[in-house]
Amino acid sequence: MKTTKKALSIVLAGLMTVGSMSVFSVSAAETSKPTLSFKTQNALYAHAVSGSDDSDAWVAWQCEHDEDMNEVNTNQKYFFLPSSVSSTSVELYNAYSKSVTVNNVNIPAGESKVVSYTIDKATNINADGKTYSLTFLKSSAESAIYVNNSDADGNGTELISYLNEDKSNSASATGAIVDKDGKINNTSIKKIKGRGNSTWGKAKKPYNITYSDKVSIGGMSKGKKFSLLANYQDDSLSRNRFLYDLADAVGTPYASDSRYVDFYADGYYWGSYQMTEKVEVGKNALISDIDDTAYLDADGNVNKDFPFLCEVDAGATDGEDYYVNCDDGIKVTIKAPELSEGDKGYNEVKNYVREKYNAFHRAAKNTDSDLSQYADVDSCAKLWLINELGKNWDSGVSSAYFVYKQDANGNYKFFGSPVWDYDNSLGNAAGSDWELDYIGVKDYTQYSGWWCRFKGRQKRTQESNNIINNISRNTQVNKAAVNIWFEQFVPAINYFAGKTTSYSGSSEIYTRTQYYDLLKGSAEMNYKSGWLLKTGSWICDHTSMNKADFDMATGTYTVSNTKTSYNQSSFTDMYNYAADWMTSRAAWISSKWFSEYTPETLKGDVDGDGVVTVMDATLVQKYIVNLETLTDSQLKIADVNGDGQITVSDATEIQKIVVKLS
Repeated sequence: MKTTKKALSIVLAGLMTVGSMSVFSVSAAETSKPTLSFKTQNALYAHAVSGSDDSDAWVAWQCEHDEDMNEVNTNQKYFFLPSSVSSTSVELYNAYSKSVTVNNVNIPAGESKVVSYTIDKATNINADGKTYSLTFLKSSAESAIYVNNSDADGNGTELISYLNEDKSNSASATGAIVDKDGKINNTSIKKIKGRGNSTWGKAKKPYNITYSDKVSIGGMSKGKKFSLLANYQDDSLSRNRFLYDLADAVGTPYASDSRYVDFYADGYYWGSYQMTEKVEVGKNALISDIDDTAYLDADGNVNKDFPFLCEVDAGATDGEDYYVNCDDGIKVTIKAPELSEGDKGYNEVKNYVREKYNAFHRAAKNTDSDLSQYADVDSCAKLWLINELGKNWDSGVSSAYFVYKQDANGNYKFFGSPVWDYDNSLGNAAGSDWELDYIGVKDYTQYSGWWCRFKGRQKRTQESNNIINNISRNTQVNKAAVNIWFEQFVPAINYFAGKTTSYSGSSEIYTRTQYYDLLKGSAEMNYKSGWLLKTGSWICDHTSMNKADFDMATGTYTVSNTKTSYNQSSFTDMYNYAADWMTSRAAWISSKWFSEYTPETLKGDVDGDGVVTVMDATLVQKYIVNLETLTDSQLKIADVNGDGQITVSDATEIQKIVVKLS
C-alpha cells in the first residue's frame, strides 16, 4: 500500500470534538474557514453536511484507482458524495494555496463555500495551474462512515495504509457517522483493525470497528462493535444483506442487522461497504444473553455446564485462533469465552467444548437420531435452509456458528446461529472442479439441484463430516424444514420478489426494488472509483438465466423458455442476476417439497370442513380400528405429530387443538 501512502500523504493534524455536532445552513454567498481533523493535501474537499461544525466528515476529490491503488486518468477527478449531501449543492473546502473556481463560485485558499452542482455532469476546474474534469456522484446508501487518524503508527502513516500492512495492526481514530437525513454522530473509534480470512487477502479489505460508546447506524439498534464487510467478491454487493435479512425475517436467533454504507478514511473514499453487527457476545452485543464470564461461578471456578459460542472453521490456525480439534478432524473455534493460554479455565473450557460438540456431531451423523436431545431442531433447520437456498460454497466448512445455551426448558443445546459470510452464495462462486467431481455435483452454479447434503461427502461411502450436510439429512430436521420453508421462508421471499405487497414476519425485510434503490448510487461510486465487478475466475458466469417461478395456489413450477441476458459490466444487471437467482432457487426448492407440505392451518382438519373439531378426532379413531378409510391427503392431515403413522397420539393431538391446548 505504498502508493496509497503517497497518494494520501497524510499526517495527524488535529482532533475533533466527541459528541453529536449541531447542523446549520450556509448560503452560497457565505464563506467559512473549517478545521479538518486530518492532514490535508493539495485538493478540494466536500463536506457531508453543508455548514455543520463537524471536522471529520470530509472527503477529497480523487481519481479512479486500479487494484493496487495506483491512480488512473489523473486529469479526471470525482467527488464521491454521501447520501446526506443535497442533490444540488455541496460545501467545498479549498486546501490549495491559491483560490479555485467551481461552477462559477470562487473559493479562496483555506476556505469553504457552498457550490451548486449537477450529479454525473462533468465540469472543468483549474487548480494549481492544472485543468481537471470534475464529476460529482452521490450515494443512496443508508449511512456514511468516516474514520480518521493521520498518524496511526506514530510515524506519520495514515490509518488504512497502516491497517492494511498487517491484519494484527489496530488503531484508534476520530470519526463520524452520517445518516441520509444529515444527522451526524461524532463518537470516536476505540479500535479499528482488519478482519476476515480469505477476504483479508483481497484488494478491498474488511475491518472490525469498536466505538467508544454505543451508536446507531442507519436506524440499527445501538451497539459498539460492528464488522465492515467489503463484499469485494460479490458484484451485487448484496448477497450477505439478502440472506442476513432473510434469516432475521424467519426468526433465526441472533441474525445480524446491517446497512449499506459508504466508507471514508482520512479524506479518501474506499467504496461501498456493508456495516453489520459483529458476531460477539455481551450485554450490548449481537448475542446479548451470553457473556465472556458465564463459564465461571461466583467463586471463580469453572461451572459444570455453561454457554459458549463456537464456529466450525477448517481454517482455524495455531497462534491466531482459540480452537479445539474434534472428531473426524473437525476444527471448532471457541469465540466465547475467548481465553488465552494461562487464563483461568483455559483447558477446562476446551475440553468441555470438545465433549459437547463431539456429541452433537455424532448425533447429526446418524440420520435417524433424536437430534433434539443435542440441538434446537428449528434453528438448525433454518441454518440449513439459508445455506441450501444460497448453495453456499462454504457451507459447513467455515463461518458455521453455533450457540450452546439453555433452551426454554433449561436444557443445554446447540442453536444453529448466527448466519454469516454468504458472498460465495446465490450463484456467485464457480466452485472447485475437483471437489465438485469428487462429491458428484454437476449443477453447482445453477439454481436447481440439492447442495448441502452433498457438500463435503465422500463419493463412495456417501458419508460426510460436514455438520450442515449431516443436519440436512437428519430425519427430524427434514420434517421441521418443510413447514418452516413454506410457512416462514416462502412468504418472506415472495415479498422480496414483489409477488405480495405486505409481509407480517418476525422482522422487516425489503423488496428487491427497495434494496436496489438504497444501493444503486453507492454501487455506482464503488465501481467508478476503481473496484472491479468481476474479480477473478472464482466467480461463475453471470450472463444468462432461464428464470423460474412457483405458484403456491396451484403447485405449478414453471421455467421461462427464454433466457434473460445480463451484462457483467453492469452493476444493475449483476444485482438483478443475484436477485433472480435467489427467487428462482426458491421456486425450485418449493417445487421439490410441495407434495410433502401440509399447511399448519389444515393440520387435524381430517374431514376437510375448514375447522378442527371432535369429529376429526373421532374420524381418526375410527380409521385406527378399521371402521373408516382415509385418502392419502387425509392421512397427511391426520398425521399431526409428524411421525409418519396414524395412532391414538394423533387423535389426542387433535383433541388438544380443539380445546386450544396445542
